[in-house]
Amino acid sequence: MWSAVDLEAGTLSVELTRTLVEGEVEEKGPKSEKGKRKLPLPKPPHAALKAYRARQAAEAIKAGDPYERSGFVLVDELGRPWKTDRLRRAIYKLMETAEVRKVRPYDARHACLTYLATSGIPDVIVSAWAGHADLSFTKRVYIHPNVEHLRQAADQLDDLLG
Repeated sequence: MWSAVDLEAGTLSVELTRTLVEGEVEEKGPKSEKGKRKLPLPKPPHAALKAYRARQAAEAIKAGDPYERSGFVLVDELGRPWKTDRLRRAIYKLMETAEVRKVRPYDARHACLTYLATSGIPDVIVSAWAGHADLSFTKRVYIHPNVEHLRQAADQLDDLLG
């Protein structure tokens, strides 16, 4: 929802989840209180959301009365909210265009959290970003160190051992 996006402050509030269950969209709040959170937007998505908001406003004017002012961020040219499967297809198309390996959006979440964790961001911050109440859950389920991360650990031990 646009009400969860503060373009001026550059933040996104996580307040609602939308999933496709047996072909129908189901909306509900996050699983836990920690799931409700306000995240600062990194610069690229912040800029993209600003541009998309302007484009959406132009589409609303062009469509006139038939445009549904649903308040959702991802909508079609008549303002109707996308179903989650459309979002997934759009993401896959972007991956194809960028010539990157196709991964599920949920796998991208794992990759993002692993990147943050292995880039020196404190575990408590990574867990808060994910909206998890249990720090050990984030580390156990979402953080996937690879051989390069283990190589960095070996290099640190080299420094220690001289």
